[in-house]
Amino acid sequence: MSTAYEQSGRTRQKQRTRNDLIAAARELITEGGSAPTVEEAAAAASISRTTAYRYFRSQAELLAAAHPEVELTTLLPADSGDDPETRLLTVVAAFIESLLKFEPQQRTMLRLSLEPSTQPDQLPLRQGRGIGWFEDALSPARDRLSEAAVHRLAIAVRSAVGIEALVWLVDVAGLSRDEAADVMLSSARAIVRAALSEGAEA
Repeated sequence: MSTAYEQSGRTRQKQRTRNDLIAAARELITEGGSAPTVEEAAAAASISRTTAYRYFRSQAELLAAAHPEVELTTLLPADSGDDPETRLLTVVAAFIESLLKFEPQQRTMLRLSLEPSTQPDQLPLRQGRGIGWFEDALSPARDRLSEAAVHRLAIAVRSAVGIEALVWLVDVAGLSRDEAADVMLSSARAIVRAALSEGAEA
């Protein structure tokens, strides 16, 4: 979300400045695994602190913008067909690929999302983006499942796929990241097949 300052004149230059701050924040997260402040991102991008705060009023706003998937509305390719299981597993695979690619950022977001002071609307992990993408993939299943059932199914898949699951599988269970990815995809497959089978029987 852009600020009023960004929308007032010289928008291209301001967009470049905003992008530089976001890129700097992502780089700092990747390098150090910690959450950079607005000041730290400004210094890394060679932008004054005063200017940086015109774009991001708080660390939470900066980190939300730096989340790698913040601009995506769907993970489905253009021609995805109408089979809900195939569509969902395609989205889950893309979700996992992005998760592994941006794991440092995702771990930082997870850590911040667990802090009591973090508000639900401040970080993408608390906004249910994954659930929305999974519901989008499952839309053809609405001919056999109710709207509520599709939503529950998307939640069930999200509970088995994401940074939370990856952290447990890698850090606690001791799996490699490739093994963890396979487990998450297999779990999603089992969950969606069971739900669609029950829906067909009903």
